[in-house]
Amino acid sequence: MLETGRQALERRLLRRWFAPPGQPGDWLERLALEPLSRLVESVATRRRRRIPRLAPDSSPAVVVVGNLVAGGAGKTPLVIELARALTDRGWPVGILARGHRAALSEARLVSAGDDPRQQGDEPVLLARETGLPVACGVDRGQALALLRRRHPEITVVISDDGLQHGRLPRTLELAVFDERGAGNRRMLPAGPLREPLAHLAGMDAVLIRDHAAWPPSLAGVTPASRVFHFTVRPVGFVALREPGKVMPVETFRARAAGRTVHALAGIAQPQRFFDTLRECGVHAQTTRALSDHAPAQASLLPARAELIIMTAKDAVKFAGLADTRCWYLAVRASCEPALIDWLEETLRGSSSH
Repeated sequence: MLETGRQALERRLLRRWFAPPGQPGDWLERLALEPLSRLVESVATRRRRRIPRLAPDSSPAVVVVGNLVAGGAGKTPLVIELARALTDRGWPVGILARGHRAALSEARLVSAGDDPRQQGDEPVLLARETGLPVACGVDRGQALALLRRRHPEITVVISDDGLQHGRLPRTLELAVFDERGAGNRRMLPAGPLREPLAHLAGMDAVLIRDHAAWPPSLAGVTPASRVFHFTVRPVGFVALREPGKVMPVETFRARAAGRTVHALAGIAQPQRFFDTLRECGVHAQTTRALSDHAPAQASLLPARAELIIMTAKDAVKFAGLADTRCWYLAVRASCEPALIDWLEETLRGSSSH
């Protein structure tokens, strides 16, 4: 019951926050939420002033990849790709994550084989996809300290989110947006903003997903001096029982043809996942949108479905419950080469390499 209520609230808020301009809204609801939004703005502004910046020669350098808005925009695939790209260029890289809805909260190292119920789905996914050291914790500053102690060879740490985390010192801040931009441009809970849009001017770079232009809802906002673009694209389907094998989209599409397919997604934007499946030519007769980081339950795997498809993040949680019907869609981010070049050039001046 609690999880169902959470899902309903998330969907309602997203509809309100990202409704097309000119759509009617509940003015009474907005009026009730505005005082809370002003409080959130005040707290965010004070916190932003206290966030510590690392000295240029500090090692490791800390790169925070985060959002000014609530909701997924592709941060985790992007963090994975940035970590891979820097590793390929010879940088010793580590990763930070929070571990949303994890049973554990203290700073800890996470490995690919850990229980996502204890560690959180995203940290385990990051460890599995990169093979790099991953530290996790509610207090990211403590997680960073642990990562430094256990892996002194690391010269670059990439934090998956944490832009508003006041105890996490950082070298660079990268703000991520998708085509929705800032939605209605209001602060939480009346809108999706975690901190005022004016703070965008202080970011080191802005990264826009799948959009060639500046999102309309960010019109009039002064961006950072650097704006880059990235995409997130499907690379194939993977059976949960055979995680090392990727089946090409065309092959899986033929496999799914004529079968009863069920799709589920426990991410911030489940509809984006369902749309991607359709773009791959895979038709799901039934879908189930879960709340972000929703726990895995056997009841979510319908007995009548011949194939069950989920996101990579969900697959981490469902691995112990999966049968031969269960697959996930593997995706990969692709960055502008100029982004990696700029990042590496900047890091050379802020970390020993």
